[in-house]
Amino acid sequence: MTDLTYAGDLTPQQTWEMLKNEQDAVLIDVRTDAEFAYVGEPELGDMNNPAQKICWKIFPDMNRNPHFEDAVRDVVSKQETPILSLCRSGIRSAAAAATMTALEYQRCYNITEGFEGDKDSNDHRGSINGWKVRGLPWVQK
Repeated sequence: MTDLTYAGDLTPQQTWEMLKNEQDAVLIDVRTDAEFAYVGEPELGDMNNPAQKICWKIFPDMNRNPHFEDAVRDVVSKQETPILSLCRSGIRSAAAAATMTALEYQRCYNITEGFEGDKDSNDHRGSINGWKVRGLPWVQK
């Protein structure tokens, strides 16, 4: 039995496979603008849908983005479209997946490990797991 309020959790590798195999799948990066700028972002290359940047929280106050749901609706019109939510470590993206599921989107997933992954013994991210550590394509603009 699961306590999830969304379709499920995917590893970064499972996410990459879904993006390659399901042409309508949409990756929504829910990190802040500061994270996009200073940490990097997924690079989906010639896939049908580029990663969508829709902040769950607004930097620097980190208040919940009151326009999040409307912004997702603007890029995902069909409720059966797979929505793959990514954040730094998998916490904000789980909340985003649950929120969109509550709005009757049927296939909302959280990307575990996130973009940077869990903290190591020195409280640093980017060395244990996550999108970048798993060797998936990314860029820093």
